[in-house]
Amino acid sequence: MVNLSVIVAVYNEEDNIKPLITSINNALLNSGIKYEVIFVDDGSADNTAKMIRENIGRNITLIELKRNFGQTAAMKAGIDHASGEYIATLDGDLQNDPEDLLMMLDLIKKHDSDIVTGIRADRHDDYFLRKIPSVIANFIVRKVTHTNIKDNGCGIKIFKSSILKELPLYGERHRFLASLAAMDGATVEQVEVKHHPRVHGKSKYGLGRTMKVISDLILMNFSRKYSQKPMYLFGTIGIITILAGSVILLWLLIQKILGQDIWGRPVMILGVLLMFIGFQIISTGLILDLVTRNDYETNAAKPYKIKRVFRAE
Repeated sequence: MVNLSVIVAVYNEEDNIKPLITSINNALLNSGIKYEVIFVDDGSADNTAKMIRENIGRNITLIELKRNFGQTAAMKAGIDHASGEYIATLDGDLQNDPEDLLMMLDLIKKHDSDIVTGIRADRHDDYFLRKIPSVIANFIVRKVTHTNIKDNGCGIKIFKSSILKELPLYGERHRFLASLAAMDGATVEQVEVKHHPRVHGKSKYGLGRTMKVISDLILMNFSRKYSQKPMYLFGTIGIITILAGSVILLWLLIQKILGQDIWGRPVMILGVLLMFIGFQIISTGLILDLVTRNDYETNAAKPYKIKRVFRAE
Protein backbone atom coordinates (compact mmCIF):
# COMPACT_ATOMS: atom_id res chain seq x y z
CA MET A 1 0.00 0.00 0.00
CA VAL A 2 1.27 3.49 -0.87
CA ASN A 3 1.86 5.63 2.21
CA LEU A 4 2.04 9.01 0.48
CA SER A 5 0.71 10.32 -2.82
CA VAL A 6 2.21 13.62 -3.96
CA ILE A 7 -0.01 15.58 -6.37
CA VAL A 8 1.68 18.18 -8.59
CA ALA A 9 -0.56 20.12 -10.98
CA VAL A 10 1.57 21.84 -13.64
CA TYR A 11 0.96 24.29 -16.46
CA ASN A 12 3.82 25.55 -18.66
CA GLU A 13 6.57 24.60 -16.22
CA GLU A 14 8.97 22.78 -18.58
CA ASP A 15 12.15 24.19 -17.00
CA ASN A 16 11.06 23.22 -13.50
CA ILE A 17 10.16 19.56 -14.13
CA LYS A 18 13.57 17.88 -13.99
CA PRO A 19 14.83 19.69 -10.85
CA LEU A 20 11.43 19.16 -9.20
CA ILE A 21 11.50 15.39 -9.79
CA THR A 22 15.08 15.31 -8.49
CA SER A 23 14.22 17.25 -5.34
CA ILE A 24 11.17 15.07 -4.58
CA ASN A 25 13.18 11.88 -4.98
CA ASN A 26 16.07 13.27 -2.91
CA ALA A 27 13.64 14.08 -0.11
CA LEU A 28 11.65 10.82 -0.12
CA LEU A 29 13.62 8.06 -1.82
CA ASN A 30 15.63 6.94 1.23
CA SER A 31 12.97 7.76 3.82
CA GLY A 32 11.48 4.28 3.97
CA ILE A 33 8.12 5.70 2.87
CA LYS A 34 6.37 4.07 -0.06
CA TYR A 35 5.32 7.01 -2.20
CA GLU A 36 4.00 7.92 -5.62
CA VAL A 37 4.19 11.21 -7.49
CA ILE A 38 1.27 12.13 -9.74
CA PHE A 39 1.92 14.93 -12.19
CA VAL A 40 -1.16 16.41 -13.83
CA ASP A 41 -0.39 18.43 -16.95
CA ASP A 42 -3.17 20.98 -17.28
CA GLY A 43 -3.01 21.41 -21.05
CA SER A 44 0.44 23.01 -21.15
CA ALA A 45 1.39 24.79 -24.38
CA ASP A 46 5.11 24.12 -23.93
CA ASN A 47 7.14 20.92 -23.40
CA THR A 48 6.03 20.29 -19.82
CA ALA A 49 4.38 16.93 -20.58
CA LYS A 50 7.35 15.86 -22.71
CA MET A 51 9.81 16.69 -19.91
CA ILE A 52 7.80 14.60 -17.45
CA ARG A 53 7.66 11.64 -19.84
CA GLU A 54 11.44 11.84 -20.40
CA ASN A 55 12.12 11.85 -16.64
CA ILE A 56 9.40 9.49 -15.56
CA GLY A 57 10.37 6.88 -12.97
CA ARG A 58 8.80 3.78 -11.48
CA ASN A 59 6.94 5.81 -8.84
CA ILE A 60 5.79 8.62 -11.16
CA THR A 61 2.50 8.89 -13.03
CA LEU A 62 1.66 11.54 -15.63
CA ILE A 63 -1.95 12.48 -16.30
CA GLU A 64 -2.40 14.68 -19.38
CA LEU A 65 -5.64 16.63 -19.59
CA LYS A 66 -7.22 17.39 -22.96
CA ARG A 67 -7.02 21.14 -22.43
CA ASN A 68 -6.43 23.74 -19.74
CA PHE A 69 -9.18 23.16 -17.16
CA GLY A 70 -7.61 25.16 -14.32
CA GLN A 71 -5.59 24.17 -11.28
CA THR A 72 -8.55 22.97 -9.22
CA ALA A 73 -9.72 20.54 -11.91
CA ALA A 74 -6.15 19.35 -12.48
CA MET A 75 -5.70 18.75 -8.77
CA LYS A 76 -9.01 16.89 -8.66
CA ALA A 77 -7.77 14.57 -11.42
CA GLY A 78 -4.66 13.78 -9.39
CA ILE A 79 -6.65 13.22 -6.20
CA ASP A 80 -9.02 10.83 -7.96
CA HIS A 81 -6.04 8.73 -9.12
CA ALA A 82 -4.13 8.84 -5.81
CA SER A 83 -3.86 5.59 -3.86
CA GLY A 84 -1.90 6.76 -0.81
CA GLU A 85 -3.07 6.71 2.78
CA TYR A 86 -2.02 10.37 2.86
CA ILE A 87 -2.13 12.84 -0.02
CA ALA A 88 0.23 15.80 -0.35
CA THR A 89 -0.17 18.76 -2.68
CA LEU A 90 2.86 20.54 -4.05
CA ASP A 91 3.23 23.47 -6.45
CA GLY A 92 5.18 22.83 -9.64
CA ASP A 93 7.20 26.07 -9.58
CA LEU A 94 9.96 24.88 -7.18
CA GLN A 95 8.91 27.45 -4.57
CA ASN A 96 7.77 24.70 -2.18
CA ASP A 97 10.48 22.49 -0.68
CA PRO A 98 9.78 18.73 -0.84
CA GLU A 99 12.02 18.26 2.21
CA ASP A 100 9.18 19.69 4.30
CA LEU A 101 6.97 16.74 3.36
CA LEU A 102 8.62 14.34 5.81
CA MET A 103 8.30 16.80 8.70
CA MET A 104 4.63 17.42 7.85
CA LEU A 105 3.94 13.70 7.48
CA ASP A 106 5.44 13.02 10.90
CA LEU A 107 3.31 15.81 12.36
CA ILE A 108 0.03 14.55 10.91
CA LYS A 109 0.75 11.05 12.20
CA LYS A 110 1.96 12.19 15.63
CA HIS A 111 -1.11 14.31 16.37
CA ASP A 112 -3.51 12.14 14.34
CA SER A 113 -4.64 15.30 12.55
CA ASP A 114 -6.68 15.35 9.37
CA ILE A 115 -4.59 18.04 7.66
CA VAL A 116 -1.20 19.70 8.00
CA THR A 117 -0.91 22.92 5.99
CA GLY A 118 2.14 25.09 5.48
CA ILE A 119 2.76 28.71 6.36
CA ARG A 120 5.31 30.45 4.16
CA ALA A 121 7.52 31.97 6.88
CA ASP A 122 10.02 33.79 4.66
CA ARG A 123 8.07 34.34 1.49
CA HIS A 124 10.00 35.21 -1.69
CA ASP A 125 7.32 36.96 -3.75
CA ASP A 126 6.60 40.46 -5.01
CA TYR A 127 5.51 42.59 -2.07
CA PHE A 128 2.77 44.64 -3.72
CA LEU A 129 1.43 42.17 -6.31
CA ARG A 130 1.57 38.99 -4.19
CA LYS A 131 2.21 39.56 -0.48
CA ILE A 132 -0.23 42.39 0.29
CA PRO A 133 -3.14 40.85 -1.72
CA SER A 134 -2.40 37.51 0.01
CA VAL A 135 -2.64 39.06 3.49
CA ILE A 136 -5.94 40.72 2.61
CA ALA A 137 -7.32 37.55 0.97
CA ASN A 138 -6.37 35.35 3.93
CA PHE A 139 -8.05 37.79 6.33
CA ILE A 140 -11.26 37.74 4.26
CA VAL A 141 -11.21 33.93 4.01
CA ARG A 142 -10.83 33.57 7.78
CA LYS A 143 -13.76 35.89 8.42
CA VAL A 144 -16.05 34.35 5.79
CA THR A 145 -15.30 30.70 6.59
CA HIS A 146 -14.88 31.17 10.36
CA THR A 147 -11.64 29.18 10.25
CA ASN A 148 -8.13 30.09 11.39
CA ILE A 149 -6.04 29.06 8.38
CA LYS A 150 -3.22 31.61 8.24
CA ASP A 151 -1.94 30.93 4.72
CA ASN A 152 -4.52 29.48 2.34
CA GLY A 153 -2.27 30.19 -0.62
CA CYS A 154 0.56 27.91 0.52
CA GLY A 155 0.71 25.04 -1.97
CA ILE A 156 2.30 22.40 0.27
CA LYS A 157 -0.24 20.51 2.36
CA ILE A 158 -0.81 16.95 3.56
CA PHE A 159 -4.25 15.40 4.03
CA LYS A 160 -5.64 12.12 5.15
CA SER A 161 -6.82 10.60 1.89
CA SER A 162 -10.37 10.03 3.17
CA ILE A 163 -10.69 13.74 4.00
CA LEU A 164 -9.39 15.11 0.71
CA LYS A 165 -11.30 12.75 -1.55
CA GLU A 166 -14.61 13.87 -0.01
CA LEU A 167 -14.08 17.59 -0.71
CA PRO A 168 -16.10 19.06 -3.61
CA LEU A 169 -13.54 20.65 -5.94
CA TYR A 170 -14.43 23.02 -8.77
CA GLY A 171 -13.98 26.68 -9.68
CA GLU A 172 -10.89 28.03 -7.86
CA ARG A 173 -11.39 25.99 -4.69
CA HIS A 174 -7.92 24.44 -4.65
CA ARG A 175 -6.69 27.44 -2.65
CA PHE A 176 -9.32 26.78 0.05
CA LEU A 177 -8.73 23.06 0.58
CA ALA A 178 -7.78 23.34 4.26
CA SER A 179 -10.55 25.84 4.99
CA LEU A 180 -13.15 23.69 3.22
CA ALA A 181 -12.15 20.66 5.27
CA ALA A 182 -12.03 22.69 8.51
CA MET A 183 -15.57 23.95 7.82
CA ASP A 184 -16.66 20.29 7.80
CA GLY A 185 -14.98 19.63 11.15
CA ALA A 186 -11.52 18.40 10.08
CA THR A 187 -8.64 18.98 12.50
CA VAL A 188 -5.91 21.19 11.02
CA GLU A 189 -2.28 21.65 12.04
CA GLN A 190 -0.29 24.61 10.72
CA VAL A 191 3.48 24.66 10.47
CA GLU A 192 6.06 27.03 8.99
CA VAL A 193 7.66 25.78 5.77
CA LYS A 194 10.44 26.94 3.49
CA HIS A 195 9.66 29.07 0.46
CA HIS A 196 12.05 29.61 -2.46
CA PRO A 197 12.05 32.36 -5.10
CA ARG A 198 10.78 31.39 -8.53
CA VAL A 199 13.70 30.80 -10.89
CA HIS A 200 12.06 29.50 -14.09
CA GLY A 201 8.77 30.38 -15.74
CA LYS A 202 6.14 32.94 -14.87
CA SER A 203 3.68 33.02 -12.01
CA LYS A 204 0.10 32.04 -12.90
CA TYR A 205 -1.29 34.14 -10.06
CA GLY A 206 -2.09 37.82 -10.01
CA LEU A 207 -4.67 40.45 -9.25
CA GLY A 208 -6.82 39.16 -12.10
CA ARG A 209 -7.93 36.20 -9.98
CA THR A 210 -9.33 38.44 -7.21
CA MET A 211 -12.91 38.39 -8.50
CA LYS A 212 -12.80 34.58 -8.88
CA VAL A 213 -11.62 34.25 -5.28
CA ILE A 214 -14.39 36.53 -4.00
CA SER A 215 -16.99 34.65 -6.04
CA ASP A 216 -15.80 31.31 -4.66
CA LEU A 217 -15.91 32.70 -1.11
CA ILE A 218 -19.54 33.72 -1.58
CA LEU A 219 -20.33 30.30 -3.02
CA MET A 220 -18.50 28.51 -0.18
CA ASN A 221 -20.41 30.45 2.46
CA PHE A 222 -23.70 29.74 0.70
CA SER A 223 -22.82 26.05 0.31
CA ARG A 224 -21.91 25.75 3.98
CA LYS A 225 -25.25 27.06 5.17
CA TYR A 226 -27.74 26.27 2.44
CA SER A 227 -26.33 23.62 0.07
CA GLN A 228 -28.89 21.06 1.27
CA LYS A 229 -31.70 23.53 1.96
CA PRO A 230 -31.54 26.51 -0.48
CA MET A 231 -35.25 27.12 0.08
CA TYR A 232 -34.45 28.27 3.63
CA LEU A 233 -32.54 31.24 2.24
CA PHE A 234 -34.63 32.08 -0.83
CA GLY A 235 -37.90 31.36 0.96
CA THR A 236 -37.02 33.71 3.82
CA ILE A 237 -35.95 36.53 1.49
CA GLY A 238 -39.03 35.99 -0.71
CA ILE A 239 -41.46 36.03 2.21
CA ILE A 240 -39.90 39.22 3.65
CA THR A 241 -40.13 40.88 0.23
CA ILE A 242 -43.76 39.85 -0.24
CA LEU A 243 -44.66 41.09 3.26
CA ALA A 244 -43.01 44.45 2.52
CA GLY A 245 -45.00 44.76 -0.72
CA SER A 246 -48.20 43.69 1.07
CA VAL A 247 -47.77 46.36 3.76
CA ILE A 248 -47.29 49.07 1.10
CA LEU A 249 -50.34 47.94 -0.89
CA LEU A 250 -52.47 47.63 2.26
CA TRP A 251 -51.51 51.17 3.26
CA LEU A 252 -52.44 52.40 -0.22
CA LEU A 253 -55.77 50.54 0.01
CA ILE A 254 -56.56 52.34 3.26
CA GLN A 255 -55.63 55.63 1.59
CA LYS A 256 -58.03 54.82 -1.28
CA ILE A 257 -60.85 53.95 1.11
CA LEU A 258 -60.32 57.32 2.83
CA GLY A 259 -60.88 59.01 -0.52
CA GLN A 260 -57.35 59.85 -1.56
CA ASP A 261 -56.08 59.42 -5.12
CA ILE A 262 -53.34 56.76 -5.21
CA TRP A 263 -53.03 56.25 -8.96
CA GLY A 264 -49.58 56.89 -10.39
CA ARG A 265 -47.78 57.06 -7.05
CA PRO A 266 -44.23 55.62 -7.18
CA VAL A 267 -44.87 53.83 -3.90
CA MET A 268 -47.67 51.83 -5.53
CA ILE A 269 -45.30 50.67 -8.26
CA LEU A 270 -42.78 49.75 -5.54
CA GLY A 271 -45.40 47.66 -3.69
CA VAL A 272 -46.39 45.73 -6.83
CA LEU A 273 -42.72 45.26 -7.78
CA LEU A 274 -41.85 43.88 -4.33
CA MET A 275 -44.70 41.38 -4.54
CA PHE A 276 -43.56 40.25 -7.98
CA ILE A 277 -39.90 39.99 -6.93
CA GLY A 278 -40.86 38.05 -3.80
CA PHE A 279 -42.72 35.42 -5.79
CA GLN A 280 -39.78 35.21 -8.23
CA ILE A 281 -37.31 34.64 -5.39
CA ILE A 282 -39.45 31.88 -3.89
CA SER A 283 -39.75 30.25 -7.33
CA THR A 284 -35.95 30.37 -7.65
CA GLY A 285 -35.63 28.69 -4.28
CA LEU A 286 -38.01 25.91 -5.32
CA ILE A 287 -36.07 25.32 -8.55
CA LEU A 288 -32.73 25.24 -6.70
CA ASP A 289 -34.21 22.83 -4.17
CA LEU A 290 -35.18 20.46 -6.98
CA VAL A 291 -31.75 20.83 -8.63
CA THR A 292 -30.03 20.14 -5.29
CA ARG A 293 -32.13 17.05 -4.71
CA ASN A 294 -31.32 15.80 -8.21
CA ASP A 295 -27.61 16.49 -7.64
CA TYR A 296 -27.60 14.37 -4.48
CA GLU A 297 -29.39 11.54 -6.24
CA THR A 298 -27.14 11.38 -9.33
CA ASN A 299 -23.39 11.29 -9.90
CA ALA A 300 -21.89 14.67 -10.73
CA ALA A 301 -19.73 14.96 -13.84
CA LYS A 302 -15.99 15.34 -13.31
CA PRO A 303 -14.54 18.86 -13.89
CA TYR A 304 -11.80 17.52 -16.19
CA LYS A 305 -11.23 15.27 -19.21
CA ILE A 306 -8.16 13.05 -19.47
CA LYS A 307 -6.21 12.81 -22.72
CA ARG A 308 -3.88 9.98 -21.61
CA VAL A 309 -2.06 8.53 -18.61
CA PHE A 310 1.64 7.56 -18.58
CA ARG A 311 3.36 5.29 -16.08
CA ALA A 312 6.87 3.85 -16.09
CA GLU A 313 7.17 0.31 -17.43
